[in-house]
Amino acid sequence: MLIWVNLVVLSSFWVLIFSNPEGFLSLSCGGSSYTAAYNISWLSDNTYIETGNTTTVTYINGNSASSVPIRFFPDSRSRQCYKIPMSWKKDLSSVLIRATFVYRNYDSQNSPPAFQVSLGRRITTTVDLRTNDPWIEELVWPVNNDSVLLCLLAVKGRGIPVISSLEVRPLPLNAYRNSLEGSSNIILRRSYRINSGYTNGTIRYPSDPYDRIWDPDQNFAPFHGSSSFNRLTKLTSYNITENPPASVLETARILDSKDSLSYTLSLNTLGDYYIILYFAGILPLSASFDVTINNEVKQYDYSVTSSEVGSLYFTQKRISNLNITLGKIKFNPQVNALEVYEILQIPPEASSTTVSALKVIEQFTSQDLGWQDDPCTPLPWNHIECEGNRVTSLFLSQTNLRSISPTLGDLLDLKTLDLHNTSLTGAVQNLGSLKHLQKLNLSFNQLKYFGSELEDLVNLEVLDLQNNSLQGSVLETLGKLKKLRLLNLENNSLVGPLPQSLNRTGLEVRIMGNPCLSFSSLSCNNVSSTVDTPQVTIPINKKHKKQNRIVILLGVSGGALFATFLVFVFVSIYTRRQRKKERDITRAQLKMQNWNSSRIFSHKEIKSATRNFKEVIGRGSFGAVYRGKLPDGKEVAVKVRFDRTQLGADSFINEVQLLSQIRHQNLVSFEGFCYEPKQQILVYEYLPGGSLADHLYGPRSKRHSLNWVSRLKVAVDAAEGLDYLHNGSEPRIIHRDVKCSNILLDKEMNAKVSDFGLSKQFTKADASHVTTVVKGTAGYLDPEYYSTLQLTEKSDVYSFGVVLLELICGREPLTHSGSPDSFNLVLWARPNLQAGAFEIVDDILKDTFDPESMRKAASIAIRCVERDASGRPPIAEVLTQLKEAYTLQLSYLAAAAHTD
Repeated sequence: MLIWVNLVVLSSFWVLIFSNPEGFLSLSCGGSSYTAAYNISWLSDNTYIETGNTTTVTYINGNSASSVPIRFFPDSRSRQCYKIPMSWKKDLSSVLIRATFVYRNYDSQNSPPAFQVSLGRRITTTVDLRTNDPWIEELVWPVNNDSVLLCLLAVKGRGIPVISSLEVRPLPLNAYRNSLEGSSNIILRRSYRINSGYTNGTIRYPSDPYDRIWDPDQNFAPFHGSSSFNRLTKLTSYNITENPPASVLETARILDSKDSLSYTLSLNTLGDYYIILYFAGILPLSASFDVTINNEVKQYDYSVTSSEVGSLYFTQKRISNLNITLGKIKFNPQVNALEVYEILQIPPEASSTTVSALKVIEQFTSQDLGWQDDPCTPLPWNHIECEGNRVTSLFLSQTNLRSISPTLGDLLDLKTLDLHNTSLTGAVQNLGSLKHLQKLNLSFNQLKYFGSELEDLVNLEVLDLQNNSLQGSVLETLGKLKKLRLLNLENNSLVGPLPQSLNRTGLEVRIMGNPCLSFSSLSCNNVSSTVDTPQVTIPINKKHKKQNRIVILLGVSGGALFATFLVFVFVSIYTRRQRKKERDITRAQLKMQNWNSSRIFSHKEIKSATRNFKEVIGRGSFGAVYRGKLPDGKEVAVKVRFDRTQLGADSFINEVQLLSQIRHQNLVSFEGFCYEPKQQILVYEYLPGGSLADHLYGPRSKRHSLNWVSRLKVAVDAAEGLDYLHNGSEPRIIHRDVKCSNILLDKEMNAKVSDFGLSKQFTKADASHVTTVVKGTAGYLDPEYYSTLQLTEKSDVYSFGVVLLELICGREPLTHSGSPDSFNLVLWARPNLQAGAFEIVDDILKDTFDPESMRKAASIAIRCVERDASGRPPIAEVLTQLKEAYTLQLSYLAAAAHTD
């Protein structure tokens, strides 16, 4: 009867022990809630993460099939984070966090991913499921907050992050801190946890009440002259803070015949490691031995007393391999268990002032910027760059700030602040405390006043205030900024002489687009006459304009006399008209000369420069383009119109006027013109690199010169040129024929946009479109422009999007090779790139590009060719995205070179 009572009591005890262990948190990632063996409750992870898709995968594990849930994250542009609560057990000092990552070809792609894992502010490891699938990651986290973020971060080009389970287990109070300096700022990442002398599989809960996984040691190469022993003597003294389970301590690896017992362990990375050795006197004899780690004696004459338990703790710095040797002194050395952890320092957090300021700024933007946890670690937030734990750059372009918040002045470590196109109004203010600021971009806003704080930015090197509404004169105090090397004041309403303190070597001051602004003391009394665009027309003298009449006199005899008279009349009329045309041309030339921006060539000079039009380098509907050389040796491209395409005097003069106004490093420079009877000739700089089309579709040797970074550089240059036409010139200009053959390259492969013969100006500053007949090139034409006849800047964006698709895919916009669904580049490429199908990328680029860079470029190209113009980004945004893609590719190449 007593036996049965004891059995009932014992069963009740086990039910109590196994009923939902206290402090256990077990998340089934991508799965549903359920109860597993020993009454461990597994919860769905839905309440702990808001992103990701879910699935299950079944695979064979030994003789049985296992079904495993998986959460995967297709949107891998940002980190995907679990917020793990830490407040459920008040007396915790550290917890074990275990994550399991499974691929098992769940997506049928046979492409195991790699990705990084971070805990709190520290990236802990890179999971590579090619090497281990599943991959189990265990971390010891010092509890210092109510919660902690465990995040998955995509690795460029290595697929989609996945996770299968996440477990949190409480650890004994003050465990895993002996001999560790600054343990509250350290994460321990498990490398090994070995149950020495045990050969019958792993041990974990319930044998270990903290659910640590102890692996048998036969796979870890102890010297095989040693033997495993089970407990012969009962353990009595047991005082180790890590509290290893009795089942682990009751076995040992003990030397048989050699003088020493060794474990040789390979480590994942070069780093600092924390080592714990456990010893238990399970034999009646008390052994003593030296403990040597990597050939250095760490403990002399250590004794294992019968029936007692002890432990040793060591720290080894900057090692990639580990050898633990127990050298015999008395009786045979032994070890019962060992643990090895990589020591990961937790980076210092950003200052609370910085974090608070950024949170306020996020609220000020009325947008969810995805800012959570620490702004700098493990990765900087979007729109932010850091140096260590200091926020040094903030990029908030395209947000709707409206004014410069005082909170920005709390970001004292800022070196770069970009607030362009953020709808700022009023004065430049609240920035005087930013003493480290080097670059300040406030362009494309509606700021009216300089404010009084700019002079306090003593380290400022770049100040960009272009395209604002700044009024009055330029502050004298700007000259006090001794480190300033670029001051961009273009396209404002500034007048008067510039301070002479700004007229110094090493400082570039850009002032184009202001009513009357220069370093001279010129008078600006009649500003309006300076602002107005010159309207050049051919004057017509109506006073002398008479109707020509031919009087036929009846009665005059003799047909010969009459014929002579008619010839005389017609010659007189022709001569008078020619003289008038020459006078008008001369007057037009005088008007053009007053612009002081373009050279006027005679036809004789053009013939000499082109060696009588010898070398044709291009043809079009306008006529031919010839290569020429001016007397000073400068090479030029000479564009000669066909007689049948001669423009009217007004149209030609207005085109020359437009070309004379345009000056930008990414637009082909206009050198001059020839305007004589039946001669309309435009002279441009000559670019020896040919056109982008020549390189994309020319000989293979040329195509190989355009790698991905070169193509992105060309795209950035061309976008810079278009951005100037759309936003930097006055009036705004639509190119109307953006295509690869109109993007030319110099000998350094810098790109410039050419051919403004079809361009259209906005005659009114607030105009949204120009209604005009459709002109352009098939394959590049904006479909909305084609159907509505309303030309907008977004029409250029569409055409430029086609150019981007050409750069990505290496094929022309229209083709009749292949299947019908591939004839049109836009219709063929857009769905493939949206699906991330990089198989359509130009074969020459394969295996040479950074996938994230390609993804960013493809994304902006797809947006550019949206059929609805309202869905297309402005060219300024296109330029920003392309610069980011370019930077990513440069970083990728630098990393690859460093690896090599």
